[in-house]
Amino acid sequence: MGKRVVILGGGVIGLFSAYYLAKSGHSVTILDRQNVGKSSTGNAGMIVPSHVIPLAAPGMMAKGIRWMFNNKSPFYVKPRLNGDLFSWGWSFYRAANQTHVDNSTKALRDISLLSKKLYQELSEAANEFEYDEKGLLMLFQSEKIGLEEREVANVASNLGLEVEFLDQTDLKGLDYGVKTNASGAVLYKSDAHLQPNKLMAFLTTEVAKMNVQHIEVSKIQKIETRNNKVVQVVTGEDSYQADEFVVAAGAWSKELAKLAEERIQLLPGKGYSFTLPKMEHAPKIPTILCEGKVAVTAFQDQIRFGGTLEVTHVKDQSIHWNRVRGIVDTINSFYPEMEIKIPKEDEIWVGYRPCSPTGMPYIGRSTKYSNLTYATGHGMMGLSLGPATGFLVNGIISEEPAKLVDAFQL
Repeated sequence: MGKRVVILGGGVIGLFSAYYLAKSGHSVTILDRQNVGKSSTGNAGMIVPSHVIPLAAPGMMAKGIRWMFNNKSPFYVKPRLNGDLFSWGWSFYRAANQTHVDNSTKALRDISLLSKKLYQELSEAANEFEYDEKGLLMLFQSEKIGLEEREVANVASNLGLEVEFLDQTDLKGLDYGVKTNASGAVLYKSDAHLQPNKLMAFLTTEVAKMNVQHIEVSKIQKIETRNNKVVQVVTGEDSYQADEFVVAAGAWSKELAKLAEERIQLLPGKGYSFTLPKMEHAPKIPTILCEGKVAVTAFQDQIRFGGTLEVTHVKDQSIHWNRVRGIVDTINSFYPEMEIKIPKEDEIWVGYRPCSPTGMPYIGRSTKYSNLTYATGHGMMGLSLGPATGFLVNGIISEEPAKLVDAFQL
């Protein structure tokens, strides 16, 4: 028998959770403060089984401290006197070790490959979101960065992912579509991409067909509990009862957990992107420009550039222009013939990635409430891991949990 399920959050994770829950016969309601499917539309659209190393890894603390003094750096923690930031930073420090990496890589590979398989199935039925498997090119300029990328690629290769190492001669022979200023690259043939705007539109339509109800609320005011269960969610307009509740609100998930008197470590990582009409000479393969960690994806009629991870808070909605300049400088350094200009303010998309201190998402039951499930903390990989997360959430609520969930518990 199907259950009544309320999902808090209508982004890519909430939508995929609704999709697989509704397919299994559950009655689903999504509560969100904005139109469902509005988030993730500025995403680079990359599906990345190659990303098997979590953010918390050896050397990241030293890099983070060094990058804090460079306002154009790809990773930045905005310093402030805040208990949550200190706690998150301490947990990040403790997790940034080789043991954590060794314990995480297989789980990240498996959930990414599951996501890719589910995307393949969705696109075979109706490819309305430009799903394509062209791989991912990691372009680098310096030998130091090249060494780091090759080390990561060796880890991915040892996990069974298809990897190719390219030098300058190989790059010149690659059907790439644009002249590059790079000394080499790693090509991950396992990766794919899609058009995020079209994906969100597709999911919104599909869940509506399955009678998933979306309710736009002004604010979630209370999460009422009794006898180790969530009883109802109270909004500014109404209250909602259900058999099961899912927190999938991205960077806002921590605040919702607090309403249930539960604590999860999560901070928002602000990032930027801008989208231009597709130019004549555009990269044919989705690319990350390694020195600046800038993502470049060419869609059918557009090209999107995105980057930076600025650990901050959700009230910080300002545009840090030096960080935008850092993205543009990186693009022009790698693609000298493109001559990309600084975008106007209304051309910049700003998004918040929910970052756990371990770099691993939270997918699983609450430690306090038997009918509350968390699906958050995906960092920059929310869209990439969306289908697998929704699939696993459905398995939990349908009481058919996959073994994979054990790696992502709170």
